[in-house]
Amino acid sequence: MKILNSVVAITGAANGIGYALAKRFKAEGARGIAVADIDAAKIAAVAKEIGAVGFACDVSQEQDIQRVVRETEAHFGPIDLFCSNAGIGLADPDRNNAASAPNADFERSWSIHVMAHVYAARALLPQMMARGSGYFLNTVSAAGLLSQIGSATYSASKHGAIGFAECLAITHRDHGIKVSVLCPQAVRTAMIGNEPEKGSAAVDGIISPEELAESVIAGLAAERFLILPHPIVADYMQRKTADYDRWLGGMSKLRRRLQQ
Repeated sequence: MKILNSVVAITGAANGIGYALAKRFKAEGARGIAVADIDAAKIAAVAKEIGAVGFACDVSQEQDIQRVVRETEAHFGPIDLFCSNAGIGLADPDRNNAASAPNADFERSWSIHVMAHVYAARALLPQMMARGSGYFLNTVSAAGLLSQIGSATYSASKHGAIGFAECLAITHRDHGIKVSVLCPQAVRTAMIGNEPEKGSAAVDGIISPEELAESVIAGLAAERFLILPHPIVADYMQRKTADYDRWLGGMSKLRRRLQQ
């Protein structure tokens, strides 16, 4: 897919990855850009900066995503690319208990990391299927392919996001609809905290949101399902599937090292 002359919508676009994608899509010549975020003031400023339309949007609420889709298409015409990018990071309250997070944390993570993708698909699939084209870019994480030490809510919900994206890609391939999942490791955003060098984020290096955006442009051009800004993730996936027990042992060893 080429961004030139396309209509793009991006959630979680007030900061970090979403903001970098919005700026890069503008530079690539998108015809229309819609940016959405729960932070109404920041997203209004981003929209003004790049000449986009902006929406205050809580992606955990289906009606908010429906409104973004409806009003974007009323303004620009059919959405060619929907980037379901919003995310949160919640740590396990007890690092020694994988089930320690309260129900509310699991439910919030699931609603943002899985159901938001479902809501976007529900809002867009009928018109995409009717015209035989459309693209979903779902920001997931390497955690969806591997795991996330110290956050069961993040790891479980990101695995769910991969599962839904696979179903989306399989079911709608013959309808001309494309799907990509963006699965980086550490990106220099607020989500990795103030001391990233002390946690798992620094293991394979931290990239900038702008570097990630470069990977997205290349991945969309190639229409790859997996977009891996950290290529080593593919090696880790192979090791995981080749010997699951050995991989789990290695992750436990990494966890012990990070706790020292």
